[in-house]
Amino acid sequence: MTTTAGRVARIWVYPVKSLGGTARDRVLLQATGPEGDRAWTVVDAATGEVVRARTAPVMAGVQPTGNPDADARAVSAATGREVRLRANPDGSGADVAAVHLVSRQAIDRAAAGDVPEGCSADDPRANVLLDLADGEDERTWVGRSLRIGAAELVVTRTPKHCLGVYAEVRQPGEIGVGDPVLL
Repeated sequence: MTTTAGRVARIWVYPVKSLGGTARDRVLLQATGPEGDRAWTVVDAATGEVVRARTAPVMAGVQPTGNPDADARAVSAATGREVRLRANPDGSGADVAAVHLVSRQAIDRAAAGDVPEGCSADDPRANVLLDLADGEDERTWVGRSLRIGAAELVVTRTPKHCLGVYAEVRQPGEIGVGDPVLL
């Protein structure tokens, strides 16, 4: 039985891992995640070591321009260390799963104090923000399939240090703001 569990409220792509996101009305979900998501990683120019917002929180406030050299200069200025951007070989530098989904309801629960340790309720860095139907909770979807637009996803787990759920793309396809989430 298929039920409408909610709708897509916002879509975010993070072109450079650990930097700010870009809102989109539509995006192609590929096997590796949203097209253009986390396509670049910031690395220390001297050592090649990955630089993350976890150790340099100021990075999350840097908005990527789409120009790797300009973005590296902006991150270098913000962090006070020389960095460069490295293209991710498979097109995505996602750590755990192809897609991160979070509901407005999860954000509301977090505002009320239901926040996993280490999680930022202010910026869950999710790719897809959902408005859920009454009684729905994305945390109950683990192991289930979703259809959003032309894409099919399977929800794999809840994050340890974040809101929402992680999903893998079973069937690539385009999704858009306003699309129903079919469970």
